[in-house]
Amino acid sequence: MANVVITGSTKGIGRGLATEFLSRGHNVVISGRTQASIDEALTAIGRQRGRITSLPCDVSSFEQQQALWDKAIAEFGSVDIWINNAGLARTIWPILETPVDQIEAMLHTNMRGTIFGSRIAATGMAAAGSGKIFNILGGGSDGEYFPGIAIYGTTKRGLDYFCTALAKETRDTGVIIGRVRPGMIVTDAVIREARENRDNFEKSRKMINKLVDQVETVSPYLVDQMLAFDKSGGKIRWLTGGKIGMRMLKGLFVQRPDQFERFGL
Repeated sequence: MANVVITGSTKGIGRGLATEFLSRGHNVVISGRTQASIDEALTAIGRQRGRITSLPCDVSSFEQQQALWDKAIAEFGSVDIWINNAGLARTIWPILETPVDQIEAMLHTNMRGTIFGSRIAATGMAAAGSGKIFNILGGGSDGEYFPGIAIYGTTKRGLDYFCTALAKETRDTGVIIGRVRPGMIVTDAVIREARENRDNFEKSRKMINKLVDQVETVSPYLVDQMLAFDKSGGKIRWLTGGKIGMRMLKGLFVQRPDQFERFGL
């Protein structure tokens, strides 16, 4: 049984991971920016085998993430897995048109949040002699460019480097660092951006539909991989090159069910 902390876990893949860990009997601390979002998540997750606790947390605040760690220790006695999942993606503008406040929000949430969370968790786990930290990466983390993701992709590319550095600097501490590339998942954020830029979404809908997956499809695989993960600095990847190739080939003969229809798109 593992004690797990997941930032940004009131919705999307974060909530999916929390639900999956809990269903297997692990203990989980969920967090979100507001108590209202936490209350909604607790209702959606419902009663599970594992114990669940929660705390509001703005990940751009070092003090609030430290409080999240302290909450986990107070409730469960230790932290075995810390997942830096909280992130913000605004992908409807080119660089020169991205509002400054949105640039700042992505930098603060994605980079400050992950670096602060990793530092806090690595410090505590090193003192205990063991633990796993997983940083959720995304589009752009491998250096590939797609229109609209420049700022978001830059944060994720930087975090890929950060994971490499952190793994090297903690290699003698018993702390294991992993990077997670969950693929293209249909989340509230994806639906929001599709609605905000409907014309652009419709232009690429057919292609995107071949590659996206639902939270409930990806979460069990990621949890399996996290629990078994033992190579610091390595990666967990859902949407591999082979899987992309097979889907594209299959798409020539079989039309995949629309992954967005259930969300009213």
